[in-house]
Formats: sequence, C-alpha cells, structure tokens
Amino acid sequence: MVLAGCASTEPTQPNVLLIVADDLGQTDLGFMGSEIRTPNLDRLASEGRVYTNFLVTPACSPTRAMLLTGRDPHLVGFGTMAGEHSQNQRGAPGYEGHLTAGHETVATSLQAAGYFTCMAGKWHLGMGPGQGPERRGFERSFALMPGGASHFSDAFRLVHHPEPAPYREDGRPVSLPPDFFSTDAYTDKLMGYAAEARASDRPFFMYAAYTAPHWPLHVPDEWLDRYRGVYDEGWDVLRERRGGGATSGPWSAPAWRTLPPEERRREARKMEVYAAMVENLDHNIGRLLDALRASGQLENTVVLFFSDNGPEGNDIERLAKTARWPEGALDHRFESIGRRGTYTWLGPGWAHASAAPYRLFKAYPTQGGVRVPAVVSYPGHVAAGRTDRMVTAKDVAPTLLELAGGARAKRSLLRSVEDPDHVMGWELFGRRAIQKGHWKLTWMAPPFGAGRWELHDLSRDPAESRDLSAERPAKRAELIKNWSRYAREHGVVLPAQDMGYGNWRRP
Repeated sequence: MVLAGCASTEPTQPNVLLIVADDLGQTDLGFMGSEIRTPNLDRLASEGRVYTNFLVTPACSPTRAMLLTGRDPHLVGFGTMAGEHSQNQRGAPGYEGHLTAGHETVATSLQAAGYFTCMAGKWHLGMGPGQGPERRGFERSFALMPGGASHFSDAFRLVHHPEPAPYREDGRPVSLPPDFFSTDAYTDKLMGYAAEARASDRPFFMYAAYTAPHWPLHVPDEWLDRYRGVYDEGWDVLRERRGGGATSGPWSAPAWRTLPPEERRREARKMEVYAAMVENLDHNIGRLLDALRASGQLENTVVLFFSDNGPEGNDIERLAKTARWPEGALDHRFESIGRRGTYTWLGPGWAHASAAPYRLFKAYPTQGGVRVPAVVSYPGHVAAGRTDRMVTAKDVAPTLLELAGGARAKRSLLRSVEDPDHVMGWELFGRRAIQKGHWKLTWMAPPFGAGRWELHDLSRDPAESRDLSAERPAKRAELIKNWSRYAREHGVVLPAQDMGYGNWRRP
C-alpha cells in the first residue's frame, strides 16, 4: 500500500485513533497561532500533516453522521438536527434526525475486518431503540447520548429537563460517579479500551468523541485560573492578534470598549474558562497518546484530529430559556463561572475571534462555521507539513477503510493530489452553500445574508466580505447549477423559513 508517496512496509493493519473536538474554532490551538497552550496537539501537528482547508458541516450531528458513514448527511438522516425540523421537512426522507438504518458505519466495516472498535464521548446520532453506538459497529462504548450536557456528574441537559442527560455503556444506562468530569472520564474509558484491544491482539478503531469545549463552559477547579487576566483586552484585540479583521452585522458583538466594566469582566472570565477547557482537552489527549506510546500501540497508529464545526456564537440564552429554569437550579455568580452548577457559553464576540479570519461561526455554512483545524499523523507514512488542499469530513471513512486494506479512496486524506473539480455542498436550517475550489456560493436569509446567492473568491477574500455576483455572473451561474445538482441528488427539502437554533427571530 502506498500512502502519501511513501511505500508502507508495515505488514499489519494500523490502529486508528479518531479524535473529534466539539465546537472548537480554527485558531484555538497553538499550532494555528493561538495563545492557548496545546503542547500535545502541537507535537501531533509537527509530526503530521496539518489541513488548513478541512471542511465539515455547520453543526455537530450532521458532521458526525458524515464522518462515520462517508456520505452526505442528507442521505443518512441528518438533513437537519433532531428538533429543528420545519413542518414541510417532517417525514421527508433524509430529515429523520437520527442515523437511519441500512447505512454501514466505518466502525461496522472495520469490525468486520477484524478491528476492536470502541468509542467514548458524544454520540448524538439517535437515542431510540437500535440507534446507539453498540448497534452501529462499536464493540465497546461509553456514550453521552444527546448533543451535550453539564460536564460534571450532575449531567444537566442543555435545556431544562427533569432528568439528567442519559449516558450508556455498551447500550446499558449507567450512573456517573461523584468525581466525574467528561474529558477526564472519556479519556479513562478509552485507555481501558486500548488495554482490551492489546489483550485481544487486534488492531483498534478508537473514536474519541470529546464534548469539550462545547457549552456549558466547565473545568475542574484546579484549571479555573490558568488564563486569569489573559483576555482583559477583549475580543476585538484577540481577533486581530489571531489574524482577523473587524466584524459587522446583526450577529456581531458590540465593540469591547463600549461595554460597561462589569460586563467586560464577566465576558473575559468566560473566555478564560473556555481557554482552560481547550488546554484541558489537550492535556487529556496527551494522556491518551502517552498511554498508547507506553503500551507500544502508538507506533502503528494513524491519528486524525479535527473539530466537528466552528465555535459557538449563537444566542444560547434564547435556546436554553435559562430564565425559565427553576429558581436556584443554576449558579449565575461571577465567582462561580466554570464550576459545577453553572451555565455559560462563549458568545459571538469570542466566537468571531476563535474563527478568525473567517466569517460567522457554528450553525452557518460560512467559513467560520465549516472550516476547522485538522491534523493527520502517521509518521513514516504521511509526510509532515501543511496543505491548503480542500478535504472534508466525508473523506474520513473511505480513507480509514483504505488503510485497513480496502479499496483505494477517491479522495484520501493521506495523499496530496489536488482535485480542482471537488465540490462540497451544504444545507442546514435553510442556510446553504456550494464550494468548488476557491469559489464559494452562499445563501442565507436576512439579517445573516442578503436572501439571495452571494459569490466569494476565498483565495482573495477568505472572510467572505465581498459579493462578486455582479462582477462574475458566469461563475455565479455555474455554481448555482452545481448547487441545483447537489440539492437534487441529495434530496434537499428547504424549510419555509430560517430554522437555526438560538435564532433571535424565532419565538
């Protein structure tokens, strides 16, 4: 097998470690220019290939469906997220809101090829009978079933609910120990599964589906003050330092200097906790890699790391209706931010800095929502360096199957050949886009977009700030045809109105 131009002499199937962060921005890691300390991921990046043009979907479950199946989310039940359907999408094929039956996952295929398959962390691909990871190819699993929860043992849900978020191990409900913290616990489980794989004398496929740094923003107490004072200058300065210009529009946060002192203090504290979550995630990834290194399993392991979408900048207060939670259920005091029982999210100001230099954030098909940091590390097989070649989460599954001895992938993450005709399409919540090479066409309803197709040349305008429709009508028409073909082939059903969660225009 030839990978990245190097002949492989390894006679055995490689182990596979797939690490997915949750709501992590393009510039949140040290190797991408961040002030946040991420030495373990930085080392992984120095040994592997960094993809600076890695594309996902605008939100978590559609990306996870795509990476596990190698198919567009509309073809496997995630044309929208559960609970975000418009009336005309209900019952439409592809809009079920869970991973539909009849589609193999990469775990299913690798299990059939002799792999020990395991996962720990966020599932978010269906909570009904037969929809859990134990039915989709994972021999061992420890799964948070919905899209998120408190990171501590109280496991309160993202919106008020009388019961904590459900966790299941190998399909069976489990209770959480008092000292539970999600990132630590998932890592502990994965280290145990790695030992089981070693004892079974089989290669492993390990899916590390971390929920950090998804809101609510939480860290163990000893991590709370690691970034004290670092963000006092505000989000405008941070975005500029990370290579982004000014932002504008109804989704933007106000200029930092216009905020009252107490609000600036609170906002800076939120970013301090977010940064600590990212460093804690890196710390735990280091724990996992060290365990695999000590056991001799890392030597023949391909490691893939990326985020499921851009950073969270939406109006979570409206989504969660935090004012309607029972009195006393949540601790809103400044000194408690980041601790157990608190509910804090990033917000648009910090999200714009996190996504710098790109436009918008999670839930939007703009670059800030779908372009994420990514690394593939397989020393001796994948040449180290950086590439701006467009690759997507849809390329993950076929790449892994090729590594395991399957058919050669049409677009492999392990080779460096550019495909100028590679087209990536998106539709979620009625917001849609099509990208071909460095040209991108986007449609979003006001106030987020113009309510018409807008054309951008990403090679000259990565922030998608200038609509070239009038200057390049032929290119616009070409991409509209590409979009129409994508919508037809993938069964797109457009909602009657913008359906984005946290949308301030919705009741």
